[in-house]
Amino acid sequence: MDTPPTTLDVEGAVRTRYAGAARQAEAALCCPVQYDARYLDVLPAELIERDYGCGDPSRYVRPGDTLLDLGCGGGKVCYIAAQVVGPQGHVIGVDMNDEMLALARRYQSQIGDAIGYHNTRFFKGRIQDLALDLERFAAYLEKQPVRSSDDWLAAQAAAAEMRLTEPMIGDEMIDVVVSNCVLNLVAQDQRQRMFAEVYRVLRRGGRAVISDIVCDEPVPERLRNDPQLWSGCISGAFVEHEMIEAFAAAGFYGMEIVERQEQPWAVVEGIEFRSMTVRAFKGKDGPCRDHRQAVIYNGPFSRVTDDDGHVLVRGVRTAVCEKTFQIYTRPPYAEQVTAVPPLEGVRPEDAPPFDCRRGAVRDPRETKGNARKSTMLPVSDGCDPGSDCC
Repeated sequence: MDTPPTTLDVEGAVRTRYAGAARQAEAALCCPVQYDARYLDVLPAELIERDYGCGDPSRYVRPGDTLLDLGCGGGKVCYIAAQVVGPQGHVIGVDMNDEMLALARRYQSQIGDAIGYHNTRFFKGRIQDLALDLERFAAYLEKQPVRSSDDWLAAQAAAAEMRLTEPMIGDEMIDVVVSNCVLNLVAQDQRQRMFAEVYRVLRRGGRAVISDIVCDEPVPERLRNDPQLWSGCISGAFVEHEMIEAFAAAGFYGMEIVERQEQPWAVVEGIEFRSMTVRAFKGKDGPCRDHRQAVIYNGPFSRVTDDDGHVLVRGVRTAVCEKTFQIYTRPPYAEQVTAVPPLEGVRPEDAPPFDCRRGAVRDPRETKGNARKSTMLPVSDGCDPGSDCC
């Protein structure tokens, strides 16, 4: 992620390309994607034709979710997700392109009527600055136009005040952030801020599911300065491992590649470009407290190391703190470990600090507590019919 910034006006190149693509479908702009046909029936042909994604993050959305789509474009993923989250869920789309937002909003009432509820909203904003509503800021500038350096400073102060007191997307209000072939369109020197914003708006335990174009080798500078290649999802592509590293640097855990295109979508000077979908979770921050819990790694590897350096050995009862225990008992780890809670719970105020670096084996007597000397023998020589004793 230490590639020097391009000299290209990335936002200008992307804005121009996608404004045209909103008016007229551009077939080669990104990868063809197969969506669940059940959710396409209510979508007008215009929205289906003007889809410029490379994956389907809506497959990882759950009923009741509050969802944020970064770079929502014409709203296709938003309207699919609106049906998945249902009437108890909410869908928010953010895009900086006026033509794309107009396309998304054009069918908002029509689609809401068709599915029987209205749960979508669309905002104009930059995905690396999710606190600033650009339409609200534009209204301020109409009343207070910038004609001098003092006006410019006042406008910056007003924008900062809006971010603080009336954020477009507030802290920890989103269950799942999705994006479909958009992150690569953000200038490289803005990407750290972009991932930090995704982290900020997610609730603890929330997740990001990002479909994007990645490459197998770094893109040389001469290609990164080509506006057609950048706006066409080529020049700004992440090297595969860099996308994972960007999530980790922002504080996420449990990053996994859930989909990866086998054959390259494009090849430029021998560099392969393909679609990849990554899922990552928020919630590993906070103190480590000992609640006498343990986990057993089920295999198939002899040992694994997680994002925080915890080493789990196959079949070994490993001591973990309460925070890590909760993480391991949820996706994406739950199917890989067996949770061993204490026989007697520990009150939070009684739990001592836990050193996660020690990697200790949990003595079974710690989890059994006061019952460790009790005796219980089977009441018969075999299992009774219908019992679950073995």
